Amino acid sequence: MTPAELHPLADQELTEVAVYYERQADGLGSEFLAEFGRTLEFLLQFPGAGRFLTHGNRRVSLHRFPYHLIYRIEPARVFILAIAHHRRAPGYWRGRQT
Repeated sequence: MTPAELHPLADQELTEVAVYYERQADGLGSEFLAEFGRTLEFLLQFPGAGRFLTHGNRRVSLHRFPYHLIYRIEPARVFILAIAHHRRAPGYWRGRQT
């Protein structure tokens, strides 16, 4: 299985979203992280499953939560560029590099 790596800002987004949900309801942040983990495992098994965007970037949606994983398939890894809310400005993550 191909390893995954998160861009530092994607890692920060993951933490911020989990903290936000945990403040909304006890355990909800953990549920978000579990859903992220399930989505990431699926993505690692089927990297081409996400919808093609531009410049080799792809998007896959989380279930239950209004977020996408924006990623790029590279030779040695799946690189997560962003954990993007469905309503956030499209493409805000485009300047993120490896």
